[in-house]
Amino acid sequence: MKRTEIAKLLKPIETGMEVFIQGWVRTKRGNKQVAFIAVNDGSIIHNIQVVADAVAFEEVLKKVTTGACIGVSGKLVESLGQGQHVEIQAHTIEVYGTADADTYPLQKKGHSLEFLREIAHLRPRTNTFGAVLRVRHALAFAIHKYFNDHGFYYLHTPIITGSDAEGAGAMFRVTTLDAGNPPRKEDGHVDFSQDFFGKETSLTVSGQLEGELGALALGRIYTFGPTFRAENSNTPRHLAEFWMIEPEMAFYDIHDNMDLAEDFLKYLIGYALDHCADDLAFLSQMYDKELLNTLEMIRSVQFERLAYTEAIDILEKSGHTFEFPVHWGTDLQSEHERYLVEKHVGRPVILTDYPRDIKAFYMKQNDDGKTVRAMDVLFPRIGEIIGGSQREENYDALLNRIHEMGIPEKDVWWYLDTRRFGTAPHSGFGLGFERLVQFVTGMTNIRDVIPFPRTPQNAEF
Repeated sequence: MKRTEIAKLLKPIETGMEVFIQGWVRTKRGNKQVAFIAVNDGSIIHNIQVVADAVAFEEVLKKVTTGACIGVSGKLVESLGQGQHVEIQAHTIEVYGTADADTYPLQKKGHSLEFLREIAHLRPRTNTFGAVLRVRHALAFAIHKYFNDHGFYYLHTPIITGSDAEGAGAMFRVTTLDAGNPPRKEDGHVDFSQDFFGKETSLTVSGQLEGELGALALGRIYTFGPTFRAENSNTPRHLAEFWMIEPEMAFYDIHDNMDLAEDFLKYLIGYALDHCADDLAFLSQMYDKELLNTLEMIRSVQFERLAYTEAIDILEKSGHTFEFPVHWGTDLQSEHERYLVEKHVGRPVILTDYPRDIKAFYMKQNDDGKTVRAMDVLFPRIGEIIGGSQREENYDALLNRIHEMGIPEKDVWWYLDTRRFGTAPHSGFGLGFERLVQFVTGMTNIRDVIPFPRTPQNAEF
């Protein structure tokens, strides 16, 4: 008999039919006459109850413990018990894989998230991580659907790069040279000309610069891939490996960019609300009672737009004591961003026109000579969720900025070429995928929204 996913059986469905399910045992209880087995196959957060004759299945039930993998065929009937509307009266039970009750780590409920991070290979079997991973999938699908439906092209940008798009300076080196005895130049520095790529290369921190090349030919593109930062940061906000979504659009100014970012975020959150209702209801109940209200608010309100200078004035006059003092020219911290969103405005904020000295070289400068056409989208709970800008399309202005920031011209000659040959106004932004998943699921630690987190001293799984 063909297997039916539990998610389909738990929808309104005709009872009385013979069904076959396969999945993992969550619990088993009962008495000498009857056994009740809760089975989950990952297709939905809810389990289906299997009712088995304890006498007829005496031997096989000895192997049916929490964590075991089984196949069950039987009759789908209306349930007389509470908590489910249908159940399966078992005709056959086959055990595919046992799980020793003394050593299986998920025997009990209520494990801490910290403990579950230590068994990342098993935590997807819990309700929490099953829900998170299904939401993560839905958001990934929605991202591709949104851009495809809006005329964007999916561009695969390099994972191995010879440039540092963000100027972060904390990148993972990619090399085939002997780490203990690399070839050296006369001045003692490592001779990367003998390396695989003939130059020093690293794992990328962003696909933006290459994304711009695609936009200046195809019109509108987006990237969605892994990025890497070698920051030694053990915080709930940082990962060494994470995923980024980076659209780049020719002929978009900063206002077009803001409009797209707002519409994009509302679409993604709406998609999750519409397609992940059961998982979000569980996560709301377990981790953030206001989660669903917050998500509905984001979907329905218009984002506030503030200039950086106005935001600084608001913060300085707020009377609030911040851990990090704020004044014009400082880069805003999460506490400043959250104050603007949660205390002052009460809805998402898009901040624009940041000081040029705290932003990247590629951002278009305003006529005042002090600010650039940057934009950050700020959300409650997490602060910045999107960062972007109108890109500098003027060759001379971009070249001057590159020189000001000490970036070797030889490393970005190809980027400058796009301003020499058919330059065009264009814009783009970056959305950290894990930051989005964290917000939508209500999880407080970014390590709990990626299947296998990569952090300092942690690459076990």
